[in-house]
Amino acid sequence: CLCTLTAIVRETLKDAALPKAGVLKKVLAPLDAVLEGFYNAILFHHFDSHHYTSPYSEATNNLISFTDLLEALLASRNELELPLRCQRVLFLKVSYVLNLISSSVPYVIKKKLILLLKKCVLHKSREDAKSGSVSLQTPPFSEDMLALSNAVLQVVNLPWLNQIPLAEKCSYFGSSEPAPGDETQGGSDQTVLRALSLIVLKALEFKIHNSASEAEIK
Repeated sequence: CLCTLTAIVRETLKDAALPKAGVLKKVLAPLDAVLEGFYNAILFHHFDSHHYTSPYSEATNNLISFTDLLEALLASRNELELPLRCQRVLFLKVSYVLNLISSSVPYVIKKKLILLLKKCVLHKSREDAKSGSVSLQTPPFSEDMLALSNAVLQVVNLPWLNQIPLAEKCSYFGSSEPAPGDETQGGSDQTVLRALSLIVLKALEFKIHNSASEAEIK
């Protein structure tokens, strides 16, 4: 069901001939509360169980499928004049995702969620996407970005970053070992490192732009 819904949203966004707003509202509005319930139930969960130790388990695949759906909902957000709750929940309840990233789920899920958060912080409001400029004054966009920024800055104040691995054993074509003569030191995943850095910097930027006092900015 998750894969089917994700495919419908993605194909709708690709089809230039479709009235995207009408189709998406017709598909997503009846599922709005259900999808938020899924978000709460699937992500607010004890992920340190043995079900998630393998990157090939059914539980892991279900989590990956749900992450794909969240990505599609984020991409579809600007098609509606007022985004649905299911298109906003990733911002408003991002703490679930942050907790999941620091849990013991397979690295492939951590990386996928970190890259999803990167897309969130780079997301533009409907008006900004049309004009090409960036303004944080558009509700509910500003409200959502501020909620995400607050949550990110709260966990960064804790030892959250120290709990995130920056590497899995690097894979190369035909082998999981570095090629002969490869100079890679430490094997850090530079994609994840850059994405995490960007998430923190953008969260700081949004917070500073929306802080009421100089003390709060400091």
